Amino acid sequence: MANSSHNELAVIGAGFGRTGTLSTRAALKLLGLGPVHHMFEVVKAPEQSRRWLDALEDNSVLRELLADYRSAVDWPSCYFWRELMDLYPDAKIILTHREAKGWYKSIHNTIYRMLMAKAPDMPADQVAMARRIVMDLTFNGRLGEEDYAIEVFEKHNAEVKAAVPPERLLVFDVREGWQPLCDFLGVSVPDEPFPKTNSTEELIGHFSKNKSN
Repeated sequence: MANSSHNELAVIGAGFGRTGTLSTRAALKLLGLGPVHHMFEVVKAPEQSRRWLDALEDNSVLRELLADYRSAVDWPSCYFWRELMDLYPDAKIILTHREAKGWYKSIHNTIYRMLMAKAPDMPADQVAMARRIVMDLTFNGRLGEEDYAIEVFEKHNAEVKAAVPPERLLVFDVREGWQPLCDFLGVSVPDEPFPKTNSTEELIGHFSKNKSN
């Protein structure tokens, strides 16, 4: 799969942020399925932010946004998983997931706090885009409410599992490591440990590094 055309998205990540998307991003790169779109790509290229908002009105914008990528994980792309699944019928879908309580604690301590800050350490356009897609459209402005956010999280995962044909879908916990991912993608297991970059501290550090580049 890693040797297929570089003109089409090959992997679509349907899992919410803080479900191991950073580790999955690193793993896909190592498997030859990069570049990988992730929210950090918007940090590096804030001009993308307005176009992601445009995609809410015109799905064809998604092809423009992802033209240079082989894979896409995390927000904002995971919000458009249904549209991307239709736009790229040959792409594989990966639903990264984790235990709901742990996911909520992680997202509350990172994404929620950053987006709620009066002066967040993020480009203004990116903040506006993330607040619209993550806070408003995904969580109806209620990401700060644990029970409600977990309900949205679990409903999303159930909808992906119900909508994606089994042969196109991998439900993936990054703690499982290389084997299920490589089996699903039809590639060999690398001779190196599966990347682990999912802690709150690593996210903040990685964010700062990407912003400075």
